[in-house]
Amino acid sequence: MIDLKLAVVGKDVSKSVSPRMHAFIAKKLGKKIIYDKVSICEQEFEESVGKLISEYDGLNVTIPYKLSIIPHLEKVEGDAQVFGAVNTVNCKALSGNNTDGLGFMLMLKNGGVEVEGKTFLLLGGGGAGRSCAKKLADGGAKVFVYDKNYDNAINIQNEFSGVTALDALTAQPYYAIINATGVGMHNTVGISPVAEDIFSQTEVAIDLIYNPPKSQFLCNAEKLGKKIINGKAMLFYQAYFAECIFFDIQPDQAQAEQFFKEYDGKVRIGVLKRTDKI
Repeated sequence: MIDLKLAVVGKDVSKSVSPRMHAFIAKKLGKKIIYDKVSICEQEFEESVGKLISEYDGLNVTIPYKLSIIPHLEKVEGDAQVFGAVNTVNCKALSGNNTDGLGFMLMLKNGGVEVEGKTFLLLGGGGAGRSCAKKLADGGAKVFVYDKNYDNAINIQNEFSGVTALDALTAQPYYAIINATGVGMHNTVGISPVAEDIFSQTEVAIDLIYNPPKSQFLCNAEKLGKKIINGKAMLFYQAYFAECIFFDIQPDQAQAEQFFKEYDGKVRIGVLKRTDKI
């Protein structure tokens, strides 16, 4: 018997690993799910979203619909209220949440990255950068944000205390540098958003990109002997927190970490394939 019918919705989710991750997490939680991939072009989203909400129990929403989904909901909860973006929809309750920030912070914690009292350089002032800046600042970090569109960085500075906008990049003793730009994936594979010298006084490089597993950004940092982290754990953890919302269960960070270690191990040895339903 199927417990829930779920789907990831975006402009192009044909290569999404969400079905594999969510199926694995559901099985570990003792649940059975159907998990679909639904790609919708932007011109058809508004006429399609109502039907999707009626057909599914829950939706994971990705680029570019994290804002577009909000008018179709009755309430926005948790981090979604602060971020102004929704990635998790409970269709029956018509409620939206956002688990990206939770996934990001758990990735840092389990990756051995300190936050409180540390200085971070955040590259990218879009939706992902905004959520990361908020979570880091709330955790007691000093955050510097750089975006090619300076207004994006200024907007984050004005909204969250503990955040400073930069209009230029120079090598500084940042504890960690985070790539939240998306540069390094799709048609920008092999490109880093910053030059190597920016890493010279840094300890950690973190890329929210998970494919390729080692972006040019991370390759450059690793060559200089820096600790590197890619975004795969963040993706898994935000999926875990989303399923806790779907199934109305209390999340457990230790459980999430154990699930990820097991999942990652199976993916590495090829036990789990992209199309596995588990």
